Amino acid sequence: MSLSKRWLVLVLVSLGLAGCASTNSDTESGNGQMMLVTPLQPDANLEVALAKISEVLISAELTEEQRARFLYDRGVLYDSVGLRTLARIDFSRALQLRPDLPDAYNFMGIYLTQAMEFDQAYEAFDAVLELDPGYDFAYLNRGIALYYGSRPILAVEDLSEFYQRDQSDAYRALWLYLAEYQQDPVQAKAQLRAHSSQIGDGWGAALVAYYLGDIDSGQLLAASRQNLNHQKQLAERLCEAYFYMGKQARMEGQPRAALNLFKLSLATNVYEFVEHRYSIMEMRQIAEQLMEEAEQSEPLN
Repeated sequence: MSLSKRWLVLVLVSLGLAGCASTNSDTESGNGQMMLVTPLQPDANLEVALAKISEVLISAELTEEQRARFLYDRGVLYDSVGLRTLARIDFSRALQLRPDLPDAYNFMGIYLTQAMEFDQAYEAFDAVLELDPGYDFAYLNRGIALYYGSRPILAVEDLSEFYQRDQSDAYRALWLYLAEYQQDPVQAKAQLRAHSSQIGDGWGAALVAYYLGDIDSGQLLAASRQNLNHQKQLAERLCEAYFYMGKQARMEGQPRAALNLFKLSLATNVYEFVEHRYSIMEMRQIAEQLMEEAEQSEPLN
């Protein structure tokens, strides 16, 4: 493919192809009416906390242990407002001072996964589990790294371990399903059906029901508006809904529909959620897929 055509594909991907500004977006998969939500804005209290921690780090006399803790705490705040490069710097500095912080290694593993530096990500999550074998979410995050790193057998092992530790958690069942789907889609769906019996009612159950085909995308989005407990919960649910709908669209061979859905997930600004973190990776993979398709369809000169 010529350089100009490569740039065209990338531009189209960055714009979301069909765009996602309309509430009547056609996503090619029968999703129908899309719901947009006002993106979450940074909490003023978080900004004040960031300023205070930064002032302490500059002006206070701290032990290495105290400095490491403040750096870690500031990294968590940076992460929560989407400043991930600054967060990664703080976590790295905290680990230089105190190489025994499993939470910091966990965050570093997530960032390394997002950067597609998979071998280093695995090492970071290994460090978490060496320091704290009971750290549940290291299994989730290492499983996700293995999933995106094209190591599905190992991904299933980690995500199965994560699921076994709380079989009532819909998200654990969903990520195990996604990993198992890479190996055997039919068996994965049968397993998810069996796991669904352990999940109670509620939003997580609606996500599982969507994957099982028991409800459609319109019903899923309607469920996102039910029984809201706080103002930002709708944004959180839509972040999740659009991510999992995007994954379904990809599995159904509809990359352009998936792209728009991942953009909608990102638009919620729910930075801490796994679904927000990995929407970018999904979009990157779609961009690569579309470039490969364009290269294959380009006529030979």
